[in-house]
Amino acid sequence: HVQLVESGGGLVHPGGSLRLSCTASGIIFKDYTIKWYRQAPGNQRDWVASITSGGSQNYVDSVKGRFTISRDNAKNTVYLQMNTLKPEDTAVYFCRVVVYARVYWGQGTQVTVSS
Repeated sequence: HVQLVESGGGLVHPGGSLRLSCTASGIIFKDYTIKWYRQAPGNQRDWVASITSGGSQNYVDSVKGRFTISRDNAKNTVYLQMNTLKPEDTAVYFCRVVVYARVYWGQGTQVTVSS
């Protein structure tokens, strides 16, 4: 049974930082690309960043230079380090994995950037 659990969200002032975690179970974690998405109220769920099994990283333009995705295969965990946060980063953040063409999502973690 594949399961993803996100954590690390919270309330932060503009310019602040947070580190999100996504811990997976039920898969051979090191073999899979993991992606982060976010969804603001009333908006669709948008891709933010991804990391492949080989460690290659990609980001949406709006977070380049501010967010860093990384993975610790020994802990079955992917991280999203978010720096210089802006109010427009406010959203629920989800991690995602695709296993044999089936998409799995975590439950999400709320990030609120507000003064």
